[in-house]
Amino acid sequence: MSDDDKELEAVQKALAAEHAAVYGYGVVGGRIGAGRRTEAKAAYDAHRARRDGLVRQVRNMGGKPVAAAAAYALPFPVADAAAAVRLAADLEERVAGVYSDLVRATEGGRRGTAAEALREAAVRAARWRGGSVAFPGLAERAVKVSPSASVSASSSVHTA
Repeated sequence: MSDDDKELEAVQKALAAEHAAVYGYGVVGGRIGAGRRTEAKAAYDAHRARRDGLVRQVRNMGGKPVAAAAAYALPFPVADAAAAVRLAADLEERVAGVYSDLVRATEGGRRGTAAEALREAAVRAARWRGGSVAFPGLAERAVKVSPSASVSASSSVHTA
């Protein structure tokens, strides 16, 4: 696999993660308390903008953008505002992990954009979680959840 193919694959994985995050924030928005609704809407909008940018990037690289799934399996039930906050933190941690991979796979401007997306996801995760972790997107992302039972930020898009 050429470096260009590896880079395209990493961008596609980031796009798949953004599709999953947009879906996940739809769930968050349906359960989040009024006090954090504006924060959830801002995150939803940020992920939609990143998703749209990645679609353009994939096309500019000569690829066909990976499509969003109709639905995604959640890592746990989201029945109330507390679970919605936990889901939002989980979504951001997963997205940060994918952008960490994209930083490693790219150079130049694309790397800078991926690093900025990683930083934004890490900041949002810290806000949702109420604290931060060292080196977001790296070892801390090794979540022990079955891929088929989670909102996926990996290359595989899991449908419900």
